[in-house]
Amino acid sequence: MKKWIQTIEPGALFRRLFLSWLTGAALSYLLLPATARDLAGLSALAGTSALVSVLTAVAVFAVLQFLSTRKNTDKWERWALCGVFALFAAISLTASFHWAYFILCVVVTGVFVVYGLKGRDSTPDLFHKKERTNPVYFIVTGLLAVAFVAFVSVWTVYRVKCFWTPSYDFGIFSQMFHNMKTTGLPMTTLERDGLLSHFQVHVSPIYYLLLPFYAIVPRPETLQVLQAAVLASSVIPLWKIGTLKNHSGLVKTLLCALLLFYPALSGGASYDIHENCFLVPLILWLMYGLEKGSVPITAASAVLTLCVKEDAPVYVAVAGLYWLVKTLLDRQGNFKKELVVSISLIGGSLIWFWGATTYLKYLGDGVMSNRYDNFMYDGGSSLLTVIKGVLLNPLKALYECVDKEKQEFIIRTMLPLLGLPLLTRRFERYILLIPYLLVNLMSDYTYQHDIFFQYTFGSTAFLFYLVAVNVCKWKIPWVRIGALAAGVLLAAISFFQVVYPTGVQMPKLYHDYKAYYDGIAQALDTIPDEVPVAATTFYTVHLSRREVLYDVKYCSREHLLEAEYVALHATSTTDYDRYGGYQGLIDLLTANGYTLYHSVGNYLAIYHKTPFV
Repeated sequence: MKKWIQTIEPGALFRRLFLSWLTGAALSYLLLPATARDLAGLSALAGTSALVSVLTAVAVFAVLQFLSTRKNTDKWERWALCGVFALFAAISLTASFHWAYFILCVVVTGVFVVYGLKGRDSTPDLFHKKERTNPVYFIVTGLLAVAFVAFVSVWTVYRVKCFWTPSYDFGIFSQMFHNMKTTGLPMTTLERDGLLSHFQVHVSPIYYLLLPFYAIVPRPETLQVLQAAVLASSVIPLWKIGTLKNHSGLVKTLLCALLLFYPALSGGASYDIHENCFLVPLILWLMYGLEKGSVPITAASAVLTLCVKEDAPVYVAVAGLYWLVKTLLDRQGNFKKELVVSISLIGGSLIWFWGATTYLKYLGDGVMSNRYDNFMYDGGSSLLTVIKGVLLNPLKALYECVDKEKQEFIIRTMLPLLGLPLLTRRFERYILLIPYLLVNLMSDYTYQHDIFFQYTFGSTAFLFYLVAVNVCKWKIPWVRIGALAAGVLLAAISFFQVVYPTGVQMPKLYHDYKAYYDGIAQALDTIPDEVPVAATTFYTVHLSRREVLYDVKYCSREHLLEAEYVALHATSTTDYDRYGGYQGLIDLLTANGYTLYHSVGNYLAIYHKTPFV
């Protein structure tokens, strides 16, 4: 027994558990009929026997543990991992071949080959000679951050001025902040066609951090500027992580420039403010707190991250899991303290996630889980089904990550980073890729793998942390500088090719048609702030500073006719389907006492109903 216990070393234990699980999953897949192995659908998951997988994994683990008491099996276990994965991948490719999936299988096999040849790198990070940072680097980084704020602010503010901001989602947040300012509560009538707290849809108390600034300038445009500032603030923890790793001032400036030019950072702001913008700075602060060994910074950033949204515990749990595995493998520094911090992060995030999702299920609007229908093999509708699916067949997850519509996203997000998040033999760091895979690539919800939406923010933070720590191993300064400079160049090219033209389109559009947009704004401003209003989607933001506001397309007929004013985009093609078209809605309004109050060309028609006395 004593000899058995002595074999349980953390690195070997993790390896044997992983090899046992992978072997069980591969055998279960191999036992499927050839016609059921297609990874494109759900047949491979639905037909897999969980019992066979578990029993195989248990048997393999027992055998590995027994053999390890007789001789050193580390090297052949590492190569067994490579062989099992290669066989698993080859079988899956015969059933579900496409080139992107083949390339991914080759890349992952390559990682296993490196592990087989060299194992895990257990040497401490290479700390470079400390040097005082030249103030020039601070100034350059600060100017880049200011330029980022200016660009994103101008872009998104002019989206408001050009009436390009829809009810879902900016109209909701605009009305919510108005009510937070006046009543202290995040209430909205726009989101679900009736008065409710936005926190019954998404648990996002982090928004209260922005309320004092909004209260000073209570306009929708303020929220757009605040989002830009929150995103730009990410350079502060990234710079501090670089300082902990003893990077030079030039390297830290290049890291921050790479982040600010990174197309998914500015691009993610393009669909107006979302609570997700807090994820980039907060996750980087969390990783900084862990690296520094500061419990207050770690705890504060973890709690604030949990307050972003009900799914934000995923990011905290991933950080905690990574730090737990790292702590067990390295056994350096204050081991017990790091262990407690890691377990607290995992446990706290799980408790928060359970509490938030339970609240939404029973007291809110429910949890949105339909974005993973491509994994719902057993008729379930929760993330637990996704987790079970990955455990049963990890290659299904890999296959889903590289389908056709996700390939451009991978190029846009990984090419500017030169694949640096992957270049490490500290294999536990791959744990931090889980959000990139889970949130951005595994889902078939198209917006989650689009750099112009907010779903990239959490994974972006982890990717940049990985870049900052992975380059610590490079001894030659000019190699680090050259790689990061090349990344900045690629990011800048992508930014000016894809993001910049979209951003400058908005102010140009406004100034080309200034009289038209100002005319619409002036007409909408004639509607009193205190009265109930219904409007089509692109007019709700401008009208959001009121207690009662409905979207014509989604509100009930009862709420439509309760509105004293109805503002319509006359040329809309989809907002009036339920009324038989635009004229059908006008006939309904006219029949209920509404008369034309104001119009701007063929684009805006405001109808008013005189209150019954």
